[in-house]
Amino acid sequence: MPSDVSERLRGEVADRAYHVCEYCLVHEDDTFWGCQVDHIVSRKHGGATDPENLAWACACCNNAKGSDVATYAGQPPRLVRLFHPRSDRWGDSFLLSGVRIDPGNMVGEGTAKLLQLNHTNRLRERETLAETGRYPTVEALARMKE
Repeated sequence: MPSDVSERLRGEVADRAYHVCEYCLVHEDDTFWGCQVDHIVSRKHGGATDPENLAWACACCNNAKGSDVATYAGQPPRLVRLFHPRSDRWGDSFLLSGVRIDPGNMVGEGTAKLLQLNHTNRLRERETLAETGRYPTVEALARMKE
């Protein structure tokens, strides 16, 4: 399927994110499947292919998110929107505890659950990267502060 994201726009999205997944903070050089352009609000739901609706996401996060824009979180469960990299601050929605990505609010809770940010395999990946000084990277730390 041909992409409606030009190479120029793809580069712009990657550069803006420091080539770090805007959800899990893994650098594109450190993930086997690389990173992709994510439509934050999917085209299926009317999301546009413009910079304000695009995020840089590793394949794991992008595939887990799919076209979802919300999920159930909390007790009792209630519908909450997902983290929006253009309008939400990473550090408000998530807390980095070693290699765990803990929720900082309901948006973070729902997003962490849906994207399986703390799945055993994902934690192992980040532990290995941390042991080699690749997680979090300087770029990832910058992303957390935005």
